[in-house]
Amino acid sequence: MKLYHGSLEIVKEPQIRLANRTLDYGMGFYTTTSQEQAELWVKRKIGERNEKGIVNIYEFDLSSAEKLNVLRFTEPTEEWLDFVMENRTNKDYRHNYDIVYGPVANDRVYAAFALYEGGLLNKQELIQELKTYLLVDQLLFHTERSLSYLTFLKVKEVFK
Repeated sequence: MKLYHGSLEIVKEPQIRLANRTLDYGMGFYTTTSQEQAELWVKRKIGERNEKGIVNIYEFDLSSAEKLNVLRFTEPTEEWLDFVMENRTNKDYRHNYDIVYGPVANDRVYAAFALYEGGLLNKQELIQELKTYLLVDQLLFHTERSLSYLTFLKVKEVFK
């Protein structure tokens, strides 16, 4: 399976890094199966100093998933919502999954989350709202063990 990681640099050897903010699935190395999503992320990160970004392209050995502790969400559900909210609101929250796969909370989704957090939507209303969105995916490599199944292939340069 091909995976993409948007960055301002070439990442031949992915690492598990502590994030400077809370993220949907916790700390780790985030990828997506959508090259377009990775390119959009890079374009948002290209600043005044950088004229280009990089989409790093990897191969993931799917057969390895059987050997790893994987949490998979195929669509927005209560369990997905609870997991994302726990990761985003509790900086001390930790989980023991090697890989987490599921929908990505993009800007439009963040706005819906804000309505939920503000009490304007309940959990079921938020899930129904999210199911109407075209969501892309994200795949978090949360452990060094999981990264050993990811092979760097090449890069694609992205410009403003």
